[in-house]
Amino acid sequence: MTQEKWGQLRNKLMKAVGKNNFTTWIEPLEFQELQDGVAVFSVPTNFMGNYVSQNFADLILYELNTAGEPVKRLAFRTAANSPARPAQTEAPKPQIATQPVMTEAKHDALDALQAAPLDARFTFDSFVVGKPNELAHAAARRVSEGGPVTFNPLVLYGGVGLGKTHLMHAIAWELKTKHPELNVLYLSAEQFMYRFVQALRERRMMDFKHLFRSVDVLMVDDVQFIAGKDSTQEEFFHTFNALVDQNKQIIISADRAPGEIKDLEDRVKSRLQCGLVVDLHPTDYELRLGILQTKVQQYSSTYPDLTISDGVLEFLAHRISTNVRVLEGALTRLFAFASLVGREIDMELTQDCLADVLRASERKITVEEIQRKVSEYYNIRLSDIIGPKRLRSYARPRQVAMYLCKQLTSRSLPEIGRRFGGRDHTTVMHGVKRIEELKLTDGQIAEDVEMLRRALEA
Repeated sequence: MTQEKWGQLRNKLMKAVGKNNFTTWIEPLEFQELQDGVAVFSVPTNFMGNYVSQNFADLILYELNTAGEPVKRLAFRTAANSPARPAQTEAPKPQIATQPVMTEAKHDALDALQAAPLDARFTFDSFVVGKPNELAHAAARRVSEGGPVTFNPLVLYGGVGLGKTHLMHAIAWELKTKHPELNVLYLSAEQFMYRFVQALRERRMMDFKHLFRSVDVLMVDDVQFIAGKDSTQEEFFHTFNALVDQNKQIIISADRAPGEIKDLEDRVKSRLQCGLVVDLHPTDYELRLGILQTKVQQYSSTYPDLTISDGVLEFLAHRISTNVRVLEGALTRLFAFASLVGREIDMELTQDCLADVLRASERKITVEEIQRKVSEYYNIRLSDIIGPKRLRSYARPRQVAMYLCKQLTSRSLPEIGRRFGGRDHTTVMHGVKRIEELKLTDGQIAEDVEMLRRALEA
């Protein structure tokens, strides 16, 4: 076979595998010789030879045989004096050209990188959307469509248990399901760092660069872990730039905004901030209740005979507010315990079964702190909130403070009433109910309550 003939075949291969795959994997191949049914190609790295062998050898063999070349195997050599290594692919059957070309690497190096398996539970269908996470959810949905890249990178950030990893897994599942032709690589920042160090130690940096810069979608979880690791940050920066230049999608998660990650290089921060940066806010009561209701529906098939009393889910949504994982784990334990003892899930069983969780989640916010914060927010005196005046300018902040006391402390209604100038518990109940109603109709009240809650929980 001549070089000219190989050049003609390459044009056919480009149409079959697409421009990006052709540029990355086929174009670097240099035809050397055809001897005893073995076509020998020169490749820049061992990894590239293995990748082409695993993913494109069948197609190349088919095109060679169709063109009249009696080729039974492919072999790749990385140096002029090294023996060629045969690809384990026999002459193909004619119908192989009609099969889709697999572009996801099956090489051991890529398999090892996928050491962060996708959790089958973390899909968009199981993600409960509420006001604190609706923007992050919408952005994740948009990226998962796999269309033209509109913002790069997408950065999702927020505290522990707010849904970052859930959304990352959901994006990966959606892309793999709807676009199996895309090479989607999901891993943690620690795995990226480990592979980088391993490549340095084994002197295989070219393989490392080829692997990471040939993906269609790169997803890195918990990127804050590379902060302070100068060499890893530099390689991440170059990988980032190479993928952006190729218009490949990058999705990142972190526990805080890029600009707030200590010891992260300014150029990396700048790169991360050039796309869409979305905050997952702490969950509110409604979202936590929605998550619990969704989990109860999922458990209904596993525990068909169990019943749950009114008020239990509301109680848990109020008391366990900082971490969705703890909230879901508490419900799982509750159902398992109730099933074992054969009892209905009521308040007594809930408090007995989850005593340690409830103690750990006990809010440290005091009624006095809430009263002080509300008076500062509305620019009124603390004595006016506690005192007997019924002017609207005092009554509404007082109701807001009562509502927050009910939401953020474990105090009973009578106890709260006593802290507000000895008021009756029915007065507190009325105030709480009134704020709940106004939150649905009055945007300013809803915003005030949310701002105060965040300030108190900060």
